[in-house]
Order: sequence, then structure tokens, then C-alpha cells
Amino acid sequence: MNNYILYIVLFLVGLIGTYAIIPLFKNLLINSNVVRPNYKKDMIPVSMGIVFLPMIIINSIILIYFTKDPRNLLYVFVFIFGMISMFFAGILDDIIGNRDVSGLKGHFKSLFKGNLTTGGFKAVFGGFIGILISLSISKSIPNIIINTLIIALSTNLMNLLDLRPGRAIKVYLVIIISIFITLTGYIKVLPLLILPNVLAYFNFDLKAKAMMGDTGSNVLGISIGILMVFGYSFNIRIIWLVFLILIHLLTEKYSLTKIIENNKILNFIDKLGR
Repeated sequence: MNNYILYIVLFLVGLIGTYAIIPLFKNLLINSNVVRPNYKKDMIPVSMGIVFLPMIIINSIILIYFTKDPRNLLYVFVFIFGMISMFFAGILDDIIGNRDVSGLKGHFKSLFKGNLTTGGFKAVFGGFIGILISLSISKSIPNIIINTLIIALSTNLMNLLDLRPGRAIKVYLVIIISIFITLTGYIKVLPLLILPNVLAYFNFDLKAKAMMGDTGSNVLGISIGILMVFGYSFNIRIIWLVFLILIHLLTEKYSLTKIIENNKILNFIDKLGR
């Protein structure tokens, strides 16, 4: 199949399929009492990131069917594996997570005191997932370290942003579309396993009808991290890693929401569409 036709098929299947199943999963979460107050204290379903998963798998089936080179299957399966792994960690955090501890620093402090939080589990688990993925594409120690940090910190980046309706997805779309445009070769198709799903759900998040929760933000974050280590040069990966480290240091000390609210341009973009 022509690449562009395949891209269109994956995009439409992901977009239409995800949009169709959103009401089903929303009702499932409400009926199961998987709800939480949002920043306005309204009770809305959380873990709506679950709607990303079905079409990731269905589109992966389509992609694998048309993949002729067996070597390219590694990219697909590693990409799927990473997203499903962090989906599991995210839904665990959403459902049984303790909100008394926040931030990577807080979760690790709690862990060192002998108290495992779901956030701490997610951080450690995500780190090992990063190592596993890094080892699958390189045996160079510097690359393993850099790639592992990129995957782990990219995953948490979306968590840092997912504090207001639509905020994390706005940033995600800017990043993932930029990645899709600049990637080359077979891996250029991989963003289409998740991008249309996010677009279909976007308005529900933006209008505060549901929260994707860590179930969704983890999937979005690790998809960025994996694509960065798959498709970019050492220098670009270093630049991205430096950015990730700086944003994590910043958010440990300052409130990202307050920084955005105090900047007219960022505040305008943040509230756009609500």
C-alpha cells in the first residue's frame, strides 16, 4: 500500500474509532464510580485515557499487516509495549493512588522511607521500561543512559502539564506533530497509532467533560520519549534531555500553573477553547 494512503487509513480509523467509543468508556467509568473532582471541584470521570488503547491496537494490526520488512516490526512492538506498560502504571495510579504525595522528589523520599506510593512505583517501573527499550535499540552505555532518561522524563512531562483541561494535550499535539513532520523512514508512521486517537478525545478534555488521568498522560509522554530515541541524532536527543531536566527542576520548585497564569501569552493559549 502507498505510504500516504496508509497514513490516511490509520488517521481516519484512529479518529473515527476513538470518537465512537468515547461514550461507551465514559459511561463505564461513571457506572464504576471512577470519578474525581477536577480543579473546579466538579466530579467527572478520570482515566479516560483508556479510550486511546483500543485504536492503538487496531491500527497496529493494520500497520503490521502492511509491514513487509520484519526488522520494522521491532519498532512497532516496542512502541506498543511502551505505551501499554505505562497505561497499566497510569491506571493503577488513577484508581488507587494516594494524592498526599506529589512530585518525583516527594515520591522518592517516601520510597526511601519504606513507603511505596503508586507514583513511586510508576517512576521506578517507568525507569525500567526505559532501560528495556533503550537496550532493544542500542548497546552503547552513553546511549542507554541518555535514552532511558529521555523515555522516563518524557513520560512524566505530560503528568506535569495535565493540571488543567486541555493543557497537556495542547503541548502534546505541538510536539507530536513536529515529530511526525521531521521523522523519516519507516518510524514516521508510528505517531499515527496515537495522534488521531488524541485528536478525537481532545474536546472532551478541553471542555472538562472528562480527565484522561495518568492513564492517558503516561501513554502520551512515553510515545514522545520512544519516538525521540528512535528517530533523532545524538545531539538532538541531548538538547531534548536538557530541556526535560530543566522543566523538571523548575516544577519541583515553582508552580507551573502560576507561571502560566502570570504570563499573558501562555495564559491565553492555556485557556483557549475552554
